[in-house]
Amino acid sequence: MFYRLSGTYHTSYRADRRLWKVPADRWLVIALLLLALLAPLYVSPLYLGSYVLPWVIWSAAALSLTLLMGLAGQLHFGFAAVMAIGAYASIHLTRAGIPFEISLLLSGLIAAVIGAVFGGAALRVKGLYLVMATLAMQYLVDWVVVNVPWISGGAHATLRTPAVSFLLLPLDSLAARYWLALGWAVLLTVFFMNVKRSLFGRALVAIRDKDFAAAVIGVDPFRTKLMAFFTSSFMGGVTGAILAFCFYRAVTPEQFGFNVSIQLVAMVLVGGLGSVIGSWLGAGFVLLAPIFLTNLVSDLAAAGWVPVSQNFLSHLPLVIYGAMIIGFLLLEPLGLAKIYDNIRKYLLVWPFRHARS
Repeated sequence: MFYRLSGTYHTSYRADRRLWKVPADRWLVIALLLLALLAPLYVSPLYLGSYVLPWVIWSAAALSLTLLMGLAGQLHFGFAAVMAIGAYASIHLTRAGIPFEISLLLSGLIAAVIGAVFGGAALRVKGLYLVMATLAMQYLVDWVVVNVPWISGGAHATLRTPAVSFLLLPLDSLAARYWLALGWAVLLTVFFMNVKRSLFGRALVAIRDKDFAAAVIGVDPFRTKLMAFFTSSFMGGVTGAILAFCFYRAVTPEQFGFNVSIQLVAMVLVGGLGSVIGSWLGAGFVLLAPIFLTNLVSDLAAAGWVPVSQNFLSHLPLVIYGAMIIGFLLLEPLGLAKIYDNIRKYLLVWPFRHARS
């Protein structure tokens, strides 16, 4: 009976604008944050480095794209290129002797400037035309990375990340890399939760709903969309740098291809547009569901429950994964975040029922 609104009264606008109006929500967030911070102590290095760490980083990437697609309503099918710019820029900046902390900011700024340039060129188009413009950015960045040797070393070259430290903490251990990625993801989460209540966030929502109506009430569509591309690209560039240094530790052009952009869009759509918890749930589903399905099918095949044909086993997890995505979008178009919200609202009134009209 602790998860209730009863007895929660607001006597000021400041109290009414709290992020967590239900005290149980606040304690739940604190508990989850403590569990995440202490994960290196109770999670094996194999699971921490293979499952938890990439989930945290890709959740940050999904949050970066959600700002652009969920709040501003601008489609972007080349976000992997933005992350590639941040990854390669951070590696070259640190090799030039620039401290890693400054390299993260500079790589984000470089990605933001290039993303804003492409975003500014795409501000006169919408819908599928905007998709084509962002696809042009993806393919152009891919071509430059592959064909300019001093950036990547060539199409089949591997660019290793140098040994760095963050705030005097060497990033040579898995726990240190995990804490850096977790700190960045938490920072983006807090930023996203607060930007939705700011003037900039309200302007993004107005642009998303109807840019002509937003212009009538005083919102500058060009400046607002440009700021959305700039901010989202900055966060994506820093996330790409953290992905390179904390997870991959060696960068190749194939790691930021068009398929990665599609996966990022899938994370945002499956999780729920414009949702913080949806970005975390969507990233976890898109990233981890194929792995668990593959392991499940392998176990069933070993037990003799499914045919042992290698071709069948290699395609069955993808078929189940695609069917799950279609099922989620058909049963709940607003994504996993809406399912979570429905469960939360049910617990607010449990064991009673909603009044029926």
